[in-house]
Amino acid sequence: VQLQAFGGGSVQAGDSLRLSCVLSGNTLSNYNMGWFRQAPGKERAFVAAHVTYSGDSTHFADSVKGRFAISRDDAKNTVYLQMNSLKPEDTAVYYCAADAGTGSYYDNQKFYDYWGQGTLVTVSS
Repeated sequence: VQLQAFGGGSVQAGDSLRLSCVLSGNTLSNYNMGWFRQAPGKERAFVAAHVTYSGDSTHFADSVKGRFAISRDDAKNTVYLQMNSLKPEDTAVYYCAADAGTGSYYDNQKFYDYWGQGTLVTVSS
């Protein structure tokens, strides 16, 4: 399984950006999907998850609730992260990840099996 994330870039505060992550080598519907980010000098942190094991639910970090949305298109094997009202503190490398398990620990990167290479988002004030 390989994940490829793209769509990052440099934007102004208040702008929107949509990240995409394409999964190859298997079917997206077999995985719960998550987005994490690593800001300069900080640990990688949970951003959002779409859990489809025994149901369908989305989850967000408090810092992005109401501004970010996660969605997926299983036909395209692609998961998206729509980011609105971007702030300078959203500046980070964003990673997508796939979890082949139950998704119970969607905010814990240790439970994800596959990772994309990361895409840089820079938000200037």
